[in-house]
Order: sequence, then structure tokens, then C-alpha cells
Amino acid sequence: MAKQKSLQTSECPVARAVESIGERWCFMILREAFDDVRRFSEFRKNLGLAKNILATRLKHLIEIGVLEISPASDGSAYKEYILTDMGRSAFPVVVAMRQWGERYLYKQGEMHSVLLDNVNGEPLLTLEVRASNGRVLGPADCYRNSVITAKKDEHDC
Repeated sequence: MAKQKSLQTSECPVARAVESIGERWCFMILREAFDDVRRFSEFRKNLGLAKNILATRLKHLIEIGVLEISPASDGSAYKEYILTDMGRSAFPVVVAMRQWGERYLYKQGEMHSVLLDNVNGEPLLTLEVRASNGRVLGPADCYRNSVITAKKDEHDC
């Protein structure tokens, strides 16, 4: 069987994102980080993951810039894994996966967790894809086009 080609050089942003954070344990680590889990032992306890697999996935998420290591906020000798801006920007992706799972992967009456707004305790509104004018879009309302990425400093004002 031929070795699969890496998607890191794909023209498709979805392919690159899946290659970067789409592996199940990376995605679950992200979910935990959004729940303010920061320490190796907490990730391990919550995910039930072997040390070597967790260490490998955390290292990967650090290397791609989703997490960074910081001294423990309580002044102890421990280190903490903190979401970077890049990592925090994946929050809508995690919420979209959660909402899709809530809608399609549970039978009526089956227990599951729900993400609630800290201010009012209400469930979040369902995410929607919208056009620049606010119109809700479906797959048939969009098309793909190839573009060249602008230099980073061109967007920094």
C-alpha cells in the first residue's frame, strides 16, 4: 500500500486544516484547552490518553503554533499549555463540530453535554455561514476560487 501524501502542501485550506488539527486527539486536546485545561496531567486524566500519545500531540500543536508552553500560573514548577491566538481562533470550528454532533449523532433522550453562554446560561445559537451582506449561505450559494496569499505585512496596518 502506498504511503499517503501529506495534505500540508494542498491548495485546499480544509485539507491543510485537517492535516494540522483534524486528527482526533489533537481536536480533543483543543476542546479541553477551550475548557481551560492547561496541564499535562489534566489533559491525560480528562482524555484517558497514553503519555506518549499525549506528549506527541501536544508537541505537534506547539510546533504548528496552536499552543505554547508557559510557566504555571500558580507559581509551581509545572508548565502549562496555553492557547495562542491561532489556537483561540479555532473556537468556531470546535463549536461547529459540537453543534453538528448535537444535531445528528444523538438519539432522542440520549445524554450529552451542551455549551452554554457564561453570561445568561443559555445554549449558543447555531452557527451559520453568511455572505458579506448577512444573507445565510448554503453549499450551493458558494464556489471555490484559487488565490495567492498576500504577504503578512500587507494586512498589518
